[in-house]
Amino acid sequence: MKAYVDKDACISCGLCPSLCPEVFEMEDDGKAGVTTDEVPEGAIDSAQEAEQSCPVNAISVS
Repeated sequence: MKAYVDKDACISCGLCPSLCPEVFEMEDDGKAGVTTDEVPEGAIDSAQEAEQSCPVNAISVS
């Protein structure tokens, strides 16, 4: 399973790294980014929660 952040859509709210710090972080450009190639098994639920909670639908996890 992989996660992706659409940098053009991201509004830098910081919700995704607060919900799933194993996968997401705020990067130097102020936008969220993905820290791993594959979502770790133990972080799948929180990564999907971040996807569903993103206010601008900038995250996809599949």
